[in-house]
Amino acid sequence: MSYLGAPDMKKQLEEIIHWYELRQDQGGGLGVDELMGELDGVMAHVRDQFQEMEICSRLSSQEPDDLEAIKLLRPEGDRRLVARLADIADFDDRLMGAMMGRFAGCTLGAAVELLEIDRMKGLAEIGGDEWPPMDYWQYVTNGDVLRYTKNRFIDYTRDRMCGVPVDDDIAYTLMGLMVVERFGPCFGTADVVAMWDELIPIAYTAEERALENYRAGVDVEKIGEVNNPYVEWIGAWIRSDGWGYMSAGWPEVAAEMAYRDAVVSHRRNGVYGEMMFSAAIAAAFTLDCPLRAIEIGLQEIPAKSRFADAIRWALSVADDVTDYQDARDRVEAQFKDMNIVHAINNACLVVFGIALGGLDITKAISQTVAMGMDNDCTAATVGSLIGAVVGKDGIPAHWTEPFGDTIQSYFNGIESFSIKDVHARFMTQAEKVWAYHQSS
Repeated sequence: MSYLGAPDMKKQLEEIIHWYELRQDQGGGLGVDELMGELDGVMAHVRDQFQEMEICSRLSSQEPDDLEAIKLLRPEGDRRLVARLADIADFDDRLMGAMMGRFAGCTLGAAVELLEIDRMKGLAEIGGDEWPPMDYWQYVTNGDVLRYTKNRFIDYTRDRMCGVPVDDDIAYTLMGLMVVERFGPCFGTADVVAMWDELIPIAYTAEERALENYRAGVDVEKIGEVNNPYVEWIGAWIRSDGWGYMSAGWPEVAAEMAYRDAVVSHRRNGVYGEMMFSAAIAAAFTLDCPLRAIEIGLQEIPAKSRFADAIRWALSVADDVTDYQDARDRVEAQFKDMNIVHAINNACLVVFGIALGGLDITKAISQTVAMGMDNDCTAATVGSLIGAVVGKDGIPAHWTEPFGDTIQSYFNGIESFSIKDVHARFMTQAEKVWAYHQSS
């Protein structure tokens, strides 16, 4: 799979802005505002042309957005792995393991999100940390800068952490729980975005655009696609975990719940990523191999989609990947010029992180964070999948002790959550999800 890099127009646009500023400072030369208005009109026209452009018919037929069409294009698969939720041995412990693994992976990556590998190496050297990191960071840059209006970057370091620091990857996991608590297992897409509108003070890329469209009165079925070039980025599959937790052992149900959430903001491969990882997490609670869980997750998305092709490639070469740098190099070569927050390339890094770490969650999240790209997202998913297999006791204490019993929150009107309470609530909703689908 190859990608043609976009023309580098950022520098040109920056220079145009600087010319505008200069001419304004010099007294507003004739035609300054007219020129900027002309540029704005041209850019709006080009954007609209891209939005209206049709994708190729072959790709469109292989990558539908409709759930029933998606199901028709799935391979044969293991839709349900146990007869009852109670048949999952030690589900309560494995659920806590999945949660704690997610929190640990996310927190380790959040402090260095999107940084290049050499930059992370430098931080490790300054802080006296091992590289790749085997514990939370001791030194970060921009320590006083806020993330999500709540925690400073320094709050993500080893000695300053007090609870799970805020991150959108954690927030959306909790959001899924609250959606099902309020609206039940058969919640709709409109229910999801209504809760976003109520609780989320800040969002980015696809989620931000969906909320803008919703608040502007766009039909709920269209809010994820109107003026939204981010529909295949990573933002949907970071919302996977809650559906997998509440559908443990039943991958098909997890994928269906994920679909109803994903289409709020994403389309095609952005949606498939959330469906696949939700199904994989649901499967992991019944297995002893997280890579096998990913194989089962693949059974819930179109077999010929670009996302499925990419994951099959990653699985096929995973045994040959030697370390974080090799993983990053392979993904860069396979998906040249793909955006570093795309759903596809980051999903392959999840596969490689699990392959490198096995059931050693420290090694797995360490290697995954060291790969860079959207590494709080990737390490969180790696931690969730492995944690669902090994349980809480399979996670070394240095990853969980700094959390105490607290999850920090940036939701409107909610300062924090209790980890024990969230665990109990997920257990309750899992029972309700199972009861609902067994009776329907």
